[in-house]
Amino acid sequence: MRRALIVGINHYTNAPLKGCIKDAEKMNTVLATNADGSPNFDCKLLVSSEGAKYPITIAKLKKHIHTLFNQEAAIAVLYFSGHGASTEVGSYLVTQDAHKYNEGVSLQEIINMANSSKVKEAIIMLDACYSGNMGNLIEFGNRKVVLREGVSILTASRDTQFAVERNGSGLFTSIIYEAMNGGASDILGNITVAGTYYFADQLLNSWEQRPIFKTHVSKMTPLRYCPPKVPLQILRKLTLYFEQKDEALQLSPLYEESMEPRNEVFEQIMSHLRLFHTNGLLTPVGTLFMYNAAKDNKTCKLTTLGKFYWDLVYKKQL
Repeated sequence: MRRALIVGINHYTNAPLKGCIKDAEKMNTVLATNADGSPNFDCKLLVSSEGAKYPITIAKLKKHIHTLFNQEAAIAVLYFSGHGASTEVGSYLVTQDAHKYNEGVSLQEIINMANSSKVKEAIIMLDACYSGNMGNLIEFGNRKVVLREGVSILTASRDTQFAVERNGSGLFTSIIYEAMNGGASDILGNITVAGTYYFADQLLNSWEQRPIFKTHVSKMTPLRYCPPKVPLQILRKLTLYFEQKDEALQLSPLYEESMEPRNEVFEQIMSHLRLFHTNGLLTPVGTLFMYNAAKDNKTCKLTTLGKFYWDLVYKKQL
């Protein structure tokens, strides 16, 4: 079972926000199904509304988080978009009833719930100011993290930074949404929390907002599946084109469709080699381009990543 609790709060009395509900709805859409439309997470969407009879209170949010983590599941995701607060004793997800000396749900308490949960893998994703303080046990000094195996935390910003909003949406969530839509997928189309962090890390401004990623896992469970960058039936040809992973493949003008004489078999192979090259699995030797390698009778060879997938094919693990 795969479950996700997705929370968005716009309606704060003193400092209302505009994009948090929109962010939550986007994350609900992208987590509910895989790219091919197949079911993914069983999502519960919890958002604020104007003048609601039952606002999102500290007790209500705690109850939902406890329910998320207190039932057995392969993976559970908590996503929150709203205000964050930081004090000398810790950081909090701010609820609609929060006030001074009762700022919201403690991030450390959420970690404790995740650490003691029954789920195999718990992932906490936060788009809130000061959310980076999650996992930093202040009483034990800076950057101390206590996570049991299977827990990961991905936050929009460091504990001293604001989470930026642009065009009516959180910048961090917009990037995560694009990552989930394929930007962070690996060769096989798997999107993990680590790949999502790497995608966000490359795009966020190094001065204004830096994402934080903390994890204690031995194996990454995919958050979402997208079409593989290299179809499996083509990827499995690595061992056909390269009998040994360290050997080079000799090319010739026969591989190029723009040159005479034409050879459909070699041209088909070249289409696969170009796909490998585009995705970092091989590189031409002595030139930057596969066209030049073929034209000048050069070779191509597998990269370190290519050798990794060659091994998986060879061992029949793909």
